[in-house]
Amino acid sequence: MDNNVNLDFLKRLAKGIVHHFGKNCEVVIHDLKSDTLQKTIIEIENGHVTNRKIGDGASHIVLDTITNEEDKLEDSIGYLTKSHDGRILKSSSIYIRDEDDEPIGIFCINYDITELTIAENSIKSLLESKEEKKEVEEIPQNVNDLLDNLIEQSVKLIGKPVALMSKEDKIKSIQYLNDAGAFLITKSGDKISKYFGISKYSIYNYIDVKR
Repeated sequence: MDNNVNLDFLKRLAKGIVHHFGKNCEVVIHDLKSDTLQKTIIEIENGHVTNRKIGDGASHIVLDTITNEEDKLEDSIGYLTKSHDGRILKSSSIYIRDEDDEPIGIFCINYDITELTIAENSIKSLLESKEEKKEVEEIPQNVNDLLDNLIEQSVKLIGKPVALMSKEDKIKSIQYLNDAGAFLITKSGDKISKYFGISKYSIYNYIDVKR
C-alpha cells in the first residue's frame, strides 16, 4: 500500500473499533496494490468472525474494485453479507485513497448480527404470518471459495443446472464470470472449463461473443 497513507493510524483505528464493539466485530484492511489476489489482507482484527487472517486473499468487493472504473466506486455502508459458515454480518466497506484520489485499499467492518437476527425472526414469527427471505452475499475465506461463489452465482443467473444448459446459456454464464473478475483468479480457467464441460479455448471464444 502507498506509503503516503498512514497505515499505522488505520491499524490503530481498527483496534479501537473492535475494542469498542466487542468480539462480534471484525475489521479488515485490504491492499488493492497487492501483487496477487491471494494475499490482499494486510491487517485484520477479530478474524474469527470470518475465519480469515493476515495474508489471506480477495473478497467480492476487491474484485469489484479491480473490474470497475474508479469514478464509479463508492463506499458501501450497512449492507448484509454472510460468513463461510452461514453467519449473518452487517458490513461496511470504505475506500482508502491516495493523494490523487486513487483507491489503494479498502477498510472493511463486518459485525456478526446472527444472534440479533435470530431474535428478530422469533419476534416476527409472533407478529407476522409470512416473511420474505433475502439472499445475502457470502464473504469467502479464500480465493478458491470466492471462485466457487462466483460460479454458483453464474448458474443461478441461468436458472438451470449445467447439465441442462445450452451453448447460449453457457456463454451467458462465462460472460457473467468475466464481468465479475473471476478470470483474474489464478488457474480459474481450468476450474471453470471443467465445471462447464468446455475447453479453455471455448471460454475465450464465449467471452468475445457479442451481446
